[in-house]
Amino acid sequence: MVFPLEQLVEYNGNIYEITVAASLRAYQMAKIDDPEIEASHNKVVCAAARQLFTNKVTYRIEHKD
Repeated sequence: MVFPLEQLVEYNGNIYEITVAASLRAYQMAKIDDPEIEASHNKVVCAAARQLFTNKVTYRIEHKD
């Protein structure tokens, strides 16, 4: 599976936020040996980005006071 560039180009949100979210999700997936990693030919960041772009996983920003 290839990194979802077409979805990245069409994304209207904050690119920095989605990049950070994908990085954190990739870290989580690597820790738990998520089966989607194997489906993405062991490309963890690609699998994480795809989950975010397809809204399988969502993220939120926590503001610290």
